[in-house]
Amino acid sequence: MTHAPHHHHHHHVADPSVASLNRSFRAGIALNVAFVVVEFAVGIWYGSMGLLSDAGHNLSDVASLLLALLAFRLAQAPATPRYTYGYKKSTVLISLLNSMILLVAVGVIVAESVGRLLHPAPIEGGAIAWTAGIGVAVNGFTAWLFMKEKDRDLNVRGAYLHMAADALVSIGVVVSGLVISWTGWTLIDPIVGLAVACVIVASVWSLTRDSLRLSLDGVPAGIDLAEIEGAMCRVEGVEAVHHIHVWAISTTENALTAHVVVPTTERLGEVKAALKTTLAGAGIRHATLEFETPAEHCADLRD
Repeated sequence: MTHAPHHHHHHHVADPSVASLNRSFRAGIALNVAFVVVEFAVGIWYGSMGLLSDAGHNLSDVASLLLALLAFRLAQAPATPRYTYGYKKSTVLISLLNSMILLVAVGVIVAESVGRLLHPAPIEGGAIAWTAGIGVAVNGFTAWLFMKEKDRDLNVRGAYLHMAADALVSIGVVVSGLVISWTGWTLIDPIVGLAVACVIVASVWSLTRDSLRLSLDGVPAGIDLAEIEGAMCRVEGVEAVHHIHVWAISTTENALTAHVVVPTTERLGEVKAALKTTLAGAGIRHATLEFETPAEHCADLRD
């Protein structure tokens, strides 16, 4: 059996989006910390479950932004003899942790809201509406900071989803504040709290699913194994492909290993280069390929 010893690594030059995302994370964290302090203070002063639950969720978002920034920094760390891919996988684990934080926040909000439904209390609607109105601006602006890069990285997508959901939630709190100030119907406050929980679950479901899949080395979203195999088989000089494994090194980088059957090893360099180009076009930049001829017996048929 002929092995291809060359494991092709791509070392990227400094990406301007890296500096841009760093600034976005720092700005988003600063804005949300300031808003959480204000929202908690007003929520405690007026005894609003809608504001306190929204502030609690915003606090979890601050933690999520900090974790996402940490993952972003760890992903830039160089490889070591012990961690040959660096700390890239931490981005997947942190994305999973972020989704868990949000689900815990949902549980707290539901419990508090149900308590308020059973034991309603008087609330100042006007203050709630004004405070949540500021939240719409803060969360909307923070979501906008991540909009451009949200499809490139799972952690950035998580940050975007959190902020976009929070903007919608704050709009709901504004509505409940206005309803209370106009009608005095205070039950709308815990109802909005429960609506908040539903919005969070809806926004975090895909993040949890994708993060869990990547942490288990499942095939990343957007990668179709059958399409990858077909594209590889269409490369001139390739007879067949088997034992394909695709997994995520990080939330932005995918890797592949595969056995490639070629009629002869004479043009191995050309075939390998063509395969690497094909895979890079499919979003796979780390590929390790093992070449075989039809006469050879593959020792790994049970993989």
